[in-house]
Amino acid sequence: MRLAPMTILLLAAFSTAAMPKSDRSDLAKQLAGRTAGPPQDCVSMDTTANLRPVNEQTLIVERGPILYVNHLRGGCPGLEATDTIILQANGNQYCRGDHFRTRPFGGGVVPGPICVLGDFTPYRRTR
Repeated sequence: MRLAPMTILLLAAFSTAAMPKSDRSDLAKQLAGRTAGPPQDCVSMDTTANLRPVNEQTLIVERGPILYVNHLRGGCPGLEATDTIILQANGNQYCRGDHFRTRPFGGGVVPGPICVLGDFTPYRRTR
């Protein structure tokens, strides 16, 4: 586990307009025409590349032409495609083992369970 002097709380909002709900919930459709690379421990944070829920087991991060798929450690009960992710990150990367919680779209006072990121598998478009 990585340690840092200060834990940064990052509210990772995502754009529901960027991808229709039916596409967000269909991982196979999103990965069509892409080839998986070797899993990575971390992915750099970017203001335009936020973690986006797909289902209770999976998050994605889109960085340019690469789509990173993160299969959560142990899943995240109740996680829905429209939830907002509240991530505790160390530094400027999303990394395996980082913890996050969720909030339902439109608010909600009580955050969801603590969930844990897994490895990031990059998927690149094939030609």
